[in-house]
Amino acid sequence: MTLVAALPMYDWPERRVEVDAQWTMLRDRLRSAGFNAPDVLVRRNADLPAVPGGIRDAAGNVIAPDPATLPPDELDRATLWLHPDLLFAQTCWGPLELGLQAHVHVVGQDDYSGVEGGDGEFYSSALVMRRGEAMPVVVPPDGEATLPLNAMRNKRFAFNSHDSMSGYIALQRDLAGQGETLDIFASHAETAGHRHSIEAVATGRADIAAIDCKSWELAQRYDEAASALIVAGWTGKRKGLPFVSKFDLPAHLFA
Repeated sequence: MTLVAALPMYDWPERRVEVDAQWTMLRDRLRSAGFNAPDVLVRRNADLPAVPGGIRDAAGNVIAPDPATLPPDELDRATLWLHPDLLFAQTCWGPLELGLQAHVHVVGQDDYSGVEGGDGEFYSSALVMRRGEAMPVVVPPDGEATLPLNAMRNKRFAFNSHDSMSGYIALQRDLAGQGETLDIFASHAETAGHRHSIEAVATGRADIAAIDCKSWELAQRYDEAASALIVAGWTGKRKGLPFVSKFDLPAHLFA
């Protein structure tokens, strides 16, 4: 059996060497525990083993398409996470809460130590806006949400996807905690990625976006668009991105 591994959530082109090194470390731990971990990570639908007839749940219902039917040079994360040969992958608590958890085991958490807005396995999202349109805000020491409600009101909101905890759900919940909803925004625009959301705000196509703290750190390092933005607020701290598997892997491997 050809098992599947992927670390797609922070796998920016500029970080490929770093991400591959992370996988080498994880791969060696898995192999030492007797798992046939693959040499390399999946980065495209074409890298996923075909599943003729589609991916099915225990009752025989099709829950994801055959990867061979998808655009070969893209990566459909939902199909990746549901693949029957998935040994190890990074996902988000949003999809897990929305049904993925019934099909995978959570086997660990990413570490956000040393990242502004991060604290071990917990993270916050930076609310980014253009310079001059809001006041910069530092990370609150208590981990509570700091939302610039007046600056947010009637602005255009960019988000990566509706099932994203960091880009959408966390802000939605923190707004509810302050008696508000996402209707505080004049419009909502789905961008398909945190990096796209950053660029949408920087170029004036949107006014605000919620970006998980590690993605924001990467943007400041690698994306010129980030230099046009400031952090105007923070969502509350929540568990960061989890690692999942179709297999019940030993917890000590990823402690």
